[in-house]
Amino acid sequence: MPATALPQPAGLGIALRRWRLLHRVKQAHAAQLFGVAQSTISRWENGQQLMSPQEQARLGQLLGARLSAAADQALARLVEGNQRPVHLVCDLSHRLLACSPSRAAEFALPLSDLLGRSLWRFSSEAIMQREASLQALGWREQLAPPALEFDTGHNRSRVVPITAGRCRWTRLLLADGSAARLVETLA
Repeated sequence: MPATALPQPAGLGIALRRWRLLHRVKQAHAAQLFGVAQSTISRWENGQQLMSPQEQARLGQLLGARLSAAADQALARLVEGNQRPVHLVCDLSHRLLACSPSRAAEFALPLSDLLGRSLWRFSSEAIMQREASLQALGWREQLAPPALEFDTGHNRSRVVPITAGRCRWTRLLLADGSAARLVETLA
C-alpha cells in the first residue's frame, strides 16, 4: 500500500452505524445523504460492501474528529501542555488535531502547517502494518482494547521524522461521538 493511500478499514461500516445511532439518523436518511439505496447503507454497515473513494470522503466529513465541545478543547489543551512527545489525531483520517511542544519540535515544518492535515503520508511501514491490523483487534468496536503499544520502525522523513522506538495509541471518543487517537512515544 503506498504511504499516501489511507486503508479502507472494514470498521467504516461500524463507524457509520455508530454515527447514525448517536445522531438518531435512520438508514433511509443516511442513504439520501450519500445518494445511495437504503440497502447499500445496510451492506456498508454489515461489511458486505466497500465504499467508493467518494463515499469514503463523504463519510470522513461526517465522522471526522473535531474539537468543538468544551471537553474536547480541554483534551487538546492537555495534549498541548504535555511535556512528553504526544499528539492527537482523528482516528479515521489521521488529521493532526493537537500536539505537544516536544513533538512539534521534531517537525521540520511549523506546527501551523501540519495542524488539520493528515499525518498518514509520514507513516512508517510498521505503523501501516499496525493500522491494517486494527479491524481484527476490534479497534473501532465498543469493547476495543483501551490502548495498543507497538514498535514504530522509522520512516526516513525529514518533515515528520519517526525514529525506531515504542509507541502507544489510545482511542478516545469525543463529545460528538467521533474518535481521536492519542499517540505517545514511549521509548
